[in-house]
Amino acid sequence: MDAKDVILELRTKKGMSQEDLAKKVFVTRQAVSRWEAGETIPNTETLKLLSKLFDVSINTLLGSPRQLICQCCGMPLEDANISKGSDGLFNEEYCKWCYADGEYMYHNMDDLIEVCVQNMVSEHFSSEQARAYMKDLLPKLDYWKKYQYLGGAEKFEQLKQQLIREFNDLHIEGMPKVEKLNALVGGYINLEYRLPNGQTVKFLDDNATYLGNQLACEFGSDRCFGIAANMDFLLVCSYEENGENPELVIYKKR
Repeated sequence: MDAKDVILELRTKKGMSQEDLAKKVFVTRQAVSRWEAGETIPNTETLKLLSKLFDVSINTLLGSPRQLICQCCGMPLEDANISKGSDGLFNEEYCKWCYADGEYMYHNMDDLIEVCVQNMVSEHFSSEQARAYMKDLLPKLDYWKKYQYLGGAEKFEQLKQQLIREFNDLHIEGMPKVEKLNALVGGYINLEYRLPNGQTVKFLDDNATYLGNQLACEFGSDRCFGIAANMDFLLVCSYEENGENPELVIYKKR
């Protein structure tokens, strides 16, 4: 259906006249008439109001011109599973399981893959096939490709192994051998460090994706190590539970 047909159908189902709808979205009756005649389409702000009023996505209002998929897990999106922001508006980038109540649910690519694999396995699709499929797909989605190196499963794995070697070559006292790195969203691991002059600083970009992990101290301390890296640098820090009292151990350009 075209946008004109969608708006007419939704208005009719609600039992609203053109004038009723016009009042709800702060336009004239003539404007509604022009939408339903196909002469114009609502502007962006009015589309948001219509979306909230009819509880459908803007994509649906426009006649579903795009095939939407969740930019975190790759799931095909329709109104029943599209996420909503804290303002109640549809967020057409994500499904309701990856983005809920204004919060992203996944910060670790490997964790998401394991969740998806459990729901994908069938007699025709093994867990190994599902895992390989997701490892290739996720780095191509907007949520995970916020850094240029996330370009496919093979390159992604090669970079992981190279960074693991570089972390282990640092030989940091008390830090165990690094064996695994996960794809992590910057905002989830971006701690704030206090400098000697009293100022505080963050070294990561909240909107970028890094490779990192958390490691328990070999000395049994209540502090643990956090590591993060990308194509440009390696970062090692230590902190207490929940990231409290972080201290920078190494920030090294690659």
